[in-house]
Amino acid sequence: MPHKISRFEAFWFWLRLGFISFGGPAGQIAIMHQELVERRRWISEKRFLHALNYCMLLPGPEAQQLATYLGWLMHRTAGGLIAGGLFVLPSLVILIALSWVYVTFGHVSWIAGLLYGIKPAVTAIVLHAAFRIGSRALRNAWLWILAGCSFLAITLLDAPFPLIVLTAAFIGLLGGQYLPKVFTLGANRHTLNAKGTHPAKNHQPAIIDDDTPTPEHAQFKLKNLVITGLLGLLTWLSSILAIAYAFGWSNPLLHMSWFFTKAALLTFGGAYAVLPYVYQGAVTQFAWLTPAQMMDGLALGETTPGPLIMVVSFVGYLGGVKQQVLGENASFLSGMIAAIVVTWFTFLPSFVFILMGGPVIEATHNDLKFTAPLTAVTAAVVGVILNLALFFGYHVLWPEGLNGKVDWIAAMITFLAALALFKMKSKILHVIFACACVGLLLSIRPL
Repeated sequence: MPHKISRFEAFWFWLRLGFISFGGPAGQIAIMHQELVERRRWISEKRFLHALNYCMLLPGPEAQQLATYLGWLMHRTAGGLIAGGLFVLPSLVILIALSWVYVTFGHVSWIAGLLYGIKPAVTAIVLHAAFRIGSRALRNAWLWILAGCSFLAITLLDAPFPLIVLTAAFIGLLGGQYLPKVFTLGANRHTLNAKGTHPAKNHQPAIIDDDTPTPEHAQFKLKNLVITGLLGLLTWLSSILAIAYAFGWSNPLLHMSWFFTKAALLTFGGAYAVLPYVYQGAVTQFAWLTPAQMMDGLALGETTPGPLIMVVSFVGYLGGVKQQVLGENASFLSGMIAAIVVTWFTFLPSFVFILMGGPVIEATHNDLKFTAPLTAVTAAVVGVILNLALFFGYHVLWPEGLNGKVDWIAAMITFLAALALFKMKSKILHVIFACACVGLLLSIRPL
């Protein structure tokens, strides 16, 4: 029988995860799945996917929200705040440091080398994530077809991610009513017995298993839902008033606070869906940075741990320096404070959504009319992740476009990273570190 998860053990896991969560949401979810579901057995496959599906439906970074949800489920509100906070904090510190290097020294060759080595690794990680999640979620032909349609919709028709999710949820809603065996989470029509229930599980028990009762703090209570929502709104409002009191109502930090609150509420579909909105506001409307700087920030965001939306920290840092939010002689402090403010308002809604909605979702994990839509969403997301892998692969292997030359060195790094993940079962952190070292060596002694 698995041991109980101590708060100390969980704290060190979430801290470590904050430093190794490379690969965008797909890679980060793959790390959590490998560590929490397969290796540590802290939570079962079914409960993990149920939580993930809820996070997929929310605006905001789904991997960070999933960490918050799991931390909350294990150790109440404090556990959720610690898990979600540590998922972001290392990335924030690293990006502030890299932003300072960027502003102070300009282009640095070793950073470019690390980026060159890590990008192929990210491509392999995302492809591996699609395989891992797909092999477990696509348990019958219907779900395979749904995943394929999702892939074609986003690849050929450029369908928006929210539309794909809503369509899949609607299909699952109908499927749960008319084809319940197909849309039973974690099972196909052949794994249900004559009574329509699951046979004995063929995996080691998890601490939070399929049939583990919902803990007291995770049970739905309308009073707690209202109180949590009001506390979230009060926290947001008090943060705005604190900034206005400390820096004045005309300070650019207030513009950043409101703008990135809106951005946080519009991030359906992950970071790539909201980046055009951030670009329009930060570059065109407020001129916090230039188009070239925005692209550099995206590159740095892709090569640091944490959610890709953490690129907003880079945007905030450069905006704070340019707008001189603390005066002419405090460039670093101006950038650092702006980066912290931007990150705070970007992620605050995510914590509120999880702490408010978690008890509702926990009350539905055995109810087919709720789980069937989420099962369909999981299948659709597999197709989206595969599209993301192709997106990364295209930009890594053909950096100058399809009319340009293939980057055979990047292709070889991608192949070796995939080989390590698929065949050698290497840990993601080891693959990233090895590829980063290769990129660094190539920047010193190019072939």
